[in-house]
Amino acid sequence: MIDLTIYEDALNRAVNRARERNIIIPTLKQQQDPSLIPPAIVAKLKNVGLWDLNPLNLFRITWHNEPVAHGGGFGPVNFIEFPSELTGVPARIIAPVGKWFPTGAHKVGAAFGCLVPRLVTGQFDPTSQKAVWPSTGNYCRGGAYDSALLGCQSIAILPEGMSQERFDWLKTVAGEIIATPGTESNVKEIFDKCWELRNSGEDLVIFNQFDELGNHLWHYNVTGSALLEILERTMGPNDSFAGFISATGSAGTIAAGDRLKDTFPASKIVALEALQCPTLLNNGFGEHRIEGIGDKHVPWIHNAKNTDVVAAIDDEATISLIRLFNEPAGKKFLAKQGVAPALVEQLNLLGISGVGNLLGAIKFAKWFELGENDVVLAVLTDSMEMYGSRLRELNEERGEFTETDAAVAYHRYLLGENTANMQELTYPDRKRVHNLKYYTWVEQQGKTYQEIQAQWYDPNYWPSARNKADEIDALIEEFNAKTGLLK
Repeated sequence: MIDLTIYEDALNRAVNRARERNIIIPTLKQQQDPSLIPPAIVAKLKNVGLWDLNPLNLFRITWHNEPVAHGGGFGPVNFIEFPSELTGVPARIIAPVGKWFPTGAHKVGAAFGCLVPRLVTGQFDPTSQKAVWPSTGNYCRGGAYDSALLGCQSIAILPEGMSQERFDWLKTVAGEIIATPGTESNVKEIFDKCWELRNSGEDLVIFNQFDELGNHLWHYNVTGSALLEILERTMGPNDSFAGFISATGSAGTIAAGDRLKDTFPASKIVALEALQCPTLLNNGFGEHRIEGIGDKHVPWIHNAKNTDVVAAIDDEATISLIRLFNEPAGKKFLAKQGVAPALVEQLNLLGISGVGNLLGAIKFAKWFELGENDVVLAVLTDSMEMYGSRLRELNEERGEFTETDAAVAYHRYLLGENTANMQELTYPDRKRVHNLKYYTWVEQQGKTYQEIQAQWYDPNYWPSARNKADEIDALIEEFNAKTGLLK
């Protein structure tokens, strides 16, 4: 669970470091509602770029950033609504945009949720310890960035097969980069590297997104609030919220579905994975090209008891559609199908996993035969800014993307998406998914039998984790008061 025990000596050193570097930490409430941010900080941000290594950008860890690269303020949550001309279904599919976070991905928030509770309690000492960020892509980028803003040394761990853009940027921010064997599905190799570091004798703290409940807490409170705001802004009197779609990955983002379910108990939570590695669907394994979602295990922080549907997405569909959405012939073809030009120009806001989430929403809409008054939410975790090298590689491997290629991709993978490789989970099905945690987390990673049982049987387990937000905010406010920087 999230431990908020105070260690005074290390906390005092962290406060001194923050004072020296002019670091003010935002509260979770400010990340949910930037109108609570002090006006003086908002004014200073007018001169700061979105990705700048400036501590003020801690306040831009929010879904409310103005969608500009430099000097932006705050406003409504950025989102896209996908019309039936694109999706082939009458249901309203809507997704918030992750590109407008610092680092271009919302994982910077998950990293904040893991690091800050330990920083403001003195459980992590930025003056002597290194922060280790095991990841399949964006989380280690967010962790390295947060570490830099908070004056910490960092080690970023990610598979060697991830996109070149990630490695190029990390070289400018992370203290050390470790590339582990494999790609998205090789999470075990990442965990093995973490054990090697633990046993090295080096003074470090590992912030493992797959088992850190701070990741669950951040998304439940911050992403969940953003999604509720979207529904408030978009739903009419006759509309009904049907469900939330997310690739499982570390199972942080899918925690926002728990928040939505608290408000809309009849709604569904849909967990996605790659068809080439269908762990949740049928205990399967394999490799795939939907970058950054991490799989071949069930994350410790996945509340499987609250998951209603699992669905698997063919990675070839996501690869073909990033070409359709970004190559000139594809964009021209979509315009001919009646997709508004303004939307066509926004489709680069979908990274590979975002395309997967869109396809999952289409599958969900078809499975439940949703109509025009049904609203479905998905998430665009990052954008094509992370994957330009993949488009170049695809053009080298397959040749130029033509109008014929566009027609095939559109009809086969958008209009042709179907309900294959889906399962609506019964109670025993959910328990099967939950039980898969045992082999990774109890046998290999040191979790206890008692806690894995508590995750399933104790009704207070998950609420007690995510309801610590107010306590964490109080500790953040005390930390900021000790630095004296808000005076």
